[in-house]
Amino acid sequence: MYRVASSVVAFGAVFAVGFAFSQTLTQTGRETQFENSEVKVWKSMIFPNAPLPMHRHEHPRVIIALTGGTMKILQESGQSETHEWKTGNAYWLPTNPPGTHHQDVNVGDQPIEVMVVELENAH
Repeated sequence: MYRVASSVVAFGAVFAVGFAFSQTLTQTGRETQFENSEVKVWKSMIFPNAPLPMHRHEHPRVIIALTGGTMKILQESGQSETHEWKTGNAYWLPTNPPGTHHQDVNVGDQPIEVMVVELENAH
C-alpha cells in the first residue's frame, strides 16, 4: 500500500513539475526530469513532422499529456496506431514486445508535450 501511495504522490508531483516547466524544449526531444532505481521520468516534446528517432521501451510507463494532440506510433515493421492524447490526462502504455522498435510521430499542427513515468521494476 505504501508503494502505491508514494507512486500516486510522485505522479502528482511530476504532473505539477511538468506544467511548471512546460515548453522548455525547442525541438523534438527528451529532457530527463528524475531517475532512481524505481522510476525514470522524462519530458518529451514532439513537434509536428519531427518524430523522435526509432526506440523501444523495456518497461511499462504512464504518459501524462501536458499538451495533448494526435500521436501516430509507427512500428519499424510499417504498422501504426494512432493515439489521441488529451491535455491533462494520463495514459498507460505497456512494455514494447521483444525485438520491436517504434517512432512517435506528431500528426497534428501543434507541438505535443508529455511527461513519461517509466516503471523500472515492472515488466
